[in-house]
Amino acid sequence: MKNNRILVMVSIVLAMLVASIDSTIMNTTMPIIADELGRLDLYAWSFATYMIASTILSPVAGRLSDLFGRKKIFGFGIILFLFGSLLCGIATDMIQLIIFRSIQGMGAGFMMPFPAIIAGDLFPVEKRGKIQALFTAMWGLSAILAPLLGSLFVELLSWRWIFYINIPVCFLCFMTLLPYKEEYEPKKANIDYIGATLFAASITFLLLITVVDKNIILFSILGAAFLVIFYFFEKRHPSPIVPFSIFKNKTIAWIFVNSFIGTLALFGTSSYIPYFLQKVTGLSLFLSGVSLLGVAIGWMAVSVPAGKWILKYGYRILLIIGNTLLFISGIMLVLLNETHGFWYTFIIMIIQGLAFGLLSTVGVIGAQQLVGKHEKGISTSFLMFCRNMGTAIGVTIMGTLLTSGSSIMDGIHHLFLYGFIASVFAFISAFFIQNEKSAAQVK
Repeated sequence: MKNNRILVMVSIVLAMLVASIDSTIMNTTMPIIADELGRLDLYAWSFATYMIASTILSPVAGRLSDLFGRKKIFGFGIILFLFGSLLCGIATDMIQLIIFRSIQGMGAGFMMPFPAIIAGDLFPVEKRGKIQALFTAMWGLSAILAPLLGSLFVELLSWRWIFYINIPVCFLCFMTLLPYKEEYEPKKANIDYIGATLFAASITFLLLITVVDKNIILFSILGAAFLVIFYFFEKRHPSPIVPFSIFKNKTIAWIFVNSFIGTLALFGTSSYIPYFLQKVTGLSLFLSGVSLLGVAIGWMAVSVPAGKWILKYGYRILLIIGNTLLFISGIMLVLLNETHGFWYTFIIMIIQGLAFGLLSTVGVIGAQQLVGKHEKGISTSFLMFCRNMGTAIGVTIMGTLLTSGSSIMDGIHHLFLYGFIASVFAFISAFFIQNEKSAAQVK
C-alpha cells in the first residue's frame, strides 16, 4: 500500500508539473512560433483554446471519476495530453497548432483535478495541508521553469521541444500510475452525454466573451441560453454530469461562490504587478518576477498547517480570515502609486499568498469532506472550475481596465480599484458559510 501511495504521488505531481508548465511556457515562445507559422491575427487563440478546453473538461473529468474510478479517467487524460503535445510539436501552420492545443487542453482538463481528488482519497484531513503545499510548490516551480525552459529550447533546439519534452514526462507519469491499486469504489452509471455537451457549449460561449472583440452580446445570450437548458436537463437526469444535490449543502455552495468571487477579484494581480514594476518603477524583468515569489511564500506558510486548523476551528472562521487578508491586500493595491517599489508589492504578494493559500486549501478540503464519497470528484473539480472561471473573467476585466486609463498608472489604478471592490463582495460572501467542522463530517 505504501509503495502504491508513493508511486501515485509521483504520477500526480508530475502531471501537475507538466500541465502547469505547459499553460505558461508559450508566453515566452509564442512570438517566435507565430513568426515561423504565420497568421499573427490568430495569436491569442493558441492560448484561448487550451484555456477553454481545460476549464470545461475539469468538472466533467471529476464527475466521470466518481462514476468509473480515478485511475481510468486520470490515465486517459495523461495519454490525451501526450498525444496533443506530439501533435503540437509537428504542427505546420497556426490553424493546426490551435486545433492541437485544444486537444492538449482537453488532456490537461482531464489531468488537473486529480492531484487534489486522489490526495483526498489517500490522506486524512490533518495531512492533506502538507500535500496541498507540495502541489503549491509545483505551481511555483513551474512559474520559474516555464520561461527558462522556453528560452533554452528556442535557443538550443527548437520551439517544438516545448511540446516534445512532455512526451517522456507523460510516459513516466502513466507508468507510475499503472501499479496503483485504487481504494475508491466507483458508482457505475450511464454517462450523461447530452448534459456534458450542453455544459461544454454554455461554458465555451461564456469564455469566448473573454477572448473576442466582436459578437460579445450574441455569445453572452447563447452561453446563458445553453446554461439554462443544461440546468433543467440535469435536474431530471438520473445520473447528471453535475449533480445539483451537492449545492443543497449550504457550506459547499457558499465555498463555491466565495472561490469564484475571490479569484474574480484579485487572483489576476500576479499578471499585472510585474507590468507595474517594469513600466512605472523601471524595475528589471528579473526583479519584477521575483516579487511574485511572495505569493508562493505566503501560500505554503498556511497550506501545511491548514488541515489541522480545520479540525480545530472549522471552515467558516478560516475562510473569513482568508477573505480578510484578501481585502487588506485590495486596500494596499488601491493605495499603490509611483513611489512604491519592490518591497511594497512583495508584501502585498505575501498577503495575497496567505489569503489564497487559506482559501484554496480549506476550500479543497471542504469540497471533499462535506460531500459523499461518490460526489468527491465532481465537488473538488467543480471548485477548481469556479476558480478557473473567476480567474479567466477577472484577468480579462483587469486587462480591459488597464487600457481604459489616460496613462499607465491611471489604468493600473482602475484595475486594482475593481479588484478591491470585488474583494469586498468576496469578504461578505464568506460570512454566509456555515460553521461546520470537519471533525464531524469526515467519513
